[in-house]
Amino acid sequence: MVDYHAANQSYQYGPSSGGNGAGGGGSMGDYMAQEDDWDRDLLLDPAWEKQQRKTFTAWCNSHLRKAGTQIENIDEDFRDGLKLMLLLEVISGERLPKPERGKMRVHKINNVNKALDFIASKGVKLVSIGAEEIVDGNAKMTLGMIWTIILRFAIQDISVEETSAKEGLLLWCQRKTAPYKNVNVQNFHISWKDGLAFNALIHRHRPELIEYDKLRKDDPVTNLNNAFEVAEKYLDIPKMLDAEDIVNTARPDEKAIMTYVSSFYHAFSGAQKAETAANRICKVLAVNQENEHLMEDYERLASDLLEWIRRTIPWLEDRVPQKTIQEMQQKLEDFRDYRRVHKPPKVQEKCQLEINFNTLQTKLRLSNRPAFMPSEGRMVSDVNTGWQHLEQAEKGYEEWLLNEIRRLERLDHLAEKFRQKASIHEAWTDGKEAMLKHRDYETATLSDIKALIRKHEAFESDLAAHQDRVEQIAAIAQELNELDYYDSHNVNTRCQKICDQWDALGSLTHSRREALEKTEKQLETIDQLHLEYAKRAAPFNNWMESAMEDLQDMFIVHTIEEIEGLISAHDQFKSTLPDADKEREAILAIHKEAQRIAESNHIKLLGSNPYTTVTPQIINSKWEKVQQLVPKRDHALLEEQTKQQSNEHLRRQFASQANIMGPWIQTKMEEIGRISIEMNGTLEDQLSHLKQYERSIVDYKPNQDLLEQQHQLIQEALIFDNKHTNYTMEHIRVGWEQLLTTIARTINEVENQILTRDAKGISQEQMQEFRASFNHFDKKQTGSMDADDFRALLISTGYSLGDAEFNRIMSVVDPNHSGLVTFQAFIDFMSRETTDTDTADQVIASFKVLAGDKNFITAEELRRELPPDQAEYCIARMAPYQGPDAVPGALDYKSFSTALYGESDL
Repeated sequence: MVDYHAANQSYQYGPSSGGNGAGGGGSMGDYMAQEDDWDRDLLLDPAWEKQQRKTFTAWCNSHLRKAGTQIENIDEDFRDGLKLMLLLEVISGERLPKPERGKMRVHKINNVNKALDFIASKGVKLVSIGAEEIVDGNAKMTLGMIWTIILRFAIQDISVEETSAKEGLLLWCQRKTAPYKNVNVQNFHISWKDGLAFNALIHRHRPELIEYDKLRKDDPVTNLNNAFEVAEKYLDIPKMLDAEDIVNTARPDEKAIMTYVSSFYHAFSGAQKAETAANRICKVLAVNQENEHLMEDYERLASDLLEWIRRTIPWLEDRVPQKTIQEMQQKLEDFRDYRRVHKPPKVQEKCQLEINFNTLQTKLRLSNRPAFMPSEGRMVSDVNTGWQHLEQAEKGYEEWLLNEIRRLERLDHLAEKFRQKASIHEAWTDGKEAMLKHRDYETATLSDIKALIRKHEAFESDLAAHQDRVEQIAAIAQELNELDYYDSHNVNTRCQKICDQWDALGSLTHSRREALEKTEKQLETIDQLHLEYAKRAAPFNNWMESAMEDLQDMFIVHTIEEIEGLISAHDQFKSTLPDADKEREAILAIHKEAQRIAESNHIKLLGSNPYTTVTPQIINSKWEKVQQLVPKRDHALLEEQTKQQSNEHLRRQFASQANIMGPWIQTKMEEIGRISIEMNGTLEDQLSHLKQYERSIVDYKPNQDLLEQQHQLIQEALIFDNKHTNYTMEHIRVGWEQLLTTIARTINEVENQILTRDAKGISQEQMQEFRASFNHFDKKQTGSMDADDFRALLISTGYSLGDAEFNRIMSVVDPNHSGLVTFQAFIDFMSRETTDTDTADQVIASFKVLAGDKNFITAEELRRELPPDQAEYCIARMAPYQGPDAVPGALDYKSFSTALYGESDL
């Protein structure tokens, strides 16, 4: 007995044996999985054999009737080989060798062998099925041979999403019946027993033939008969099984069900083409919808960023000065808040905007769409231009703030100095006009007159000594005017009053001196000691007043050198105190000597020294005041020295951190540049490496925050220079922002390369070859090359270029005519040269299938063939069809497809 089970074991179907699936171009053994339950132990289940006989007989007759004949008994009517050869001719459309008409056994065997040879010529490996078994009427061998024919000519070419034949047919059934309740197709036996799956297939393609909602799951016989009768009457599918055969079998025969279902598949093959066309259109529309969303997101983000820049620049350009340091420092604090809080998110938005723009352009290139051109005024270059204006305004605003604070600080210092000197001078001039106007010399004695002359001489000496102070007061007032002091009016008024009074004092002094000189001849004697005392006491008194004034003088310094200069000057002043003390004692000795002479000569001195108001008590009092002010000045200078030492510490602290961070940023920039042009590992490796760099940069952010804190302390201390570093906070900020932007852009470029590689099916080896070739001709290692280097690169890859062809390629890879070709543009060009993409012609062809070869399509057809959202997307964008064969509601799918790809694609 022939071992048909062994024949099936050698007949290796499907992917389990390493085949390519249906339609894959492999042998017959590649398209169907081995069915281990077929003819197990050389026996067929009686119910299965019955079902196979009916199904296979009906299937054969569905083809034989085209030749005007049929069979009654499958294992008898094929024994002479004649109808078997005729069946093969009908289903293959080819002619077999002429059959032998003899009635002898040898003639029958020869005819069957011709049929088997033809089957074998189609790639089917028949093992252990011989002509003798067929001629002898072996039912199992005959059914096995017919199943092999069905597999080869009815099922082999069925494939959905590159699956095997059986899996493809099953997947087709699952997709078509998915929307129907109570239908769950998981196999080709139990899933079909209740008949609902057969009815669902028919209703999906011809809904007018089946009232599906009226079918009940608990009435399988009615369901099966309904499906079989409708299929035979309207679809030209012969009835291959009886409902009872399926219902009364625990597990219907899989071969019989597959054969029956394959007839439905072929009956609806036209609808399958429409589904394929619909899938292509859905794919294209999904890409277009996604791109439109990306364009809308770009426009919105660009508008928001430009609007923020437009609002911010006027604020930064508002340079209206305030009257006090406190108000200007509040402006500076507001500016710091803007730098710390408001600007960093906008920096990220700007970087994300550029990344989104690059990603969108890459997706458009990959889907063969025209490049995206943002609305006027919203280009990336427009954003960059606005950003440059913003940063220029920032820089100018910060410089203005600091200069204005310096100016106000200087003004406050000068104003206080003016008030102090003015008060001292006004106190000195109090009563002087009345004294100069007094006519006491008219009734004075000769000795009194001489005394008045000496007193007046002393006053003139005192007056001359105060000339410098008046000039200082006028000079300070002039400087306050030049620096635009807000209270200049009151300063000028007070200064003018002092100057007018000074002029009056000069005039009065001159008049009194003339009057005294006129009576000088009447004067004879004068107390020389008093006169000497007065002459020495007056300048000493003035020196003490000047010393007190200097010791109380306010000072402002910005460096340790300046405060050390003041300390040195103060130490020098203190070194003069012993000599001054000797002078004080000498002056007091003169006064004591006058008193001693008067007492020893019994002279009664009337009143105080007539030549001066500077008494020994005044000298001692002022000397004591000087002695008190010296340590106070020491303390103030030491405090300022401590402050400047602290400032110097802040400078060195900032410089130490800045001198580390500045080179670190530069080094990272250079490393990122090397990573972007070197070819180390896969793109995923490069992306992982770059993201590690990005994480290391983000982890370094606390150092930048620390530097910002140190910079704020420097600004709060009003430190305006730092000789210990060439890096300013602005340099660090700009470098940090450029570093973040560069790593984000580089990561985006690699992601776009991965996107290009995956979308175009470029292998890792090809991508590495592209990168190696590009790096070889990128002589300057800048990530881009000029036209001459690019021409050499193309020639090295096998292109034979004339000028016209090269100019065409340059217009593709360098549309902006910058004269440079980037690596991304190079791989985009190479991927277009080596891969296929959807085109407008293909989309038009797909719509034509859905439209049934019409030049237009209706909204009803779109809603029937496409998912709801994509159908409505097309309807909203398609223009009415204007051709001569137009009908009401006709839509123009050709112009719509052309618009998706741009006019040049067609």
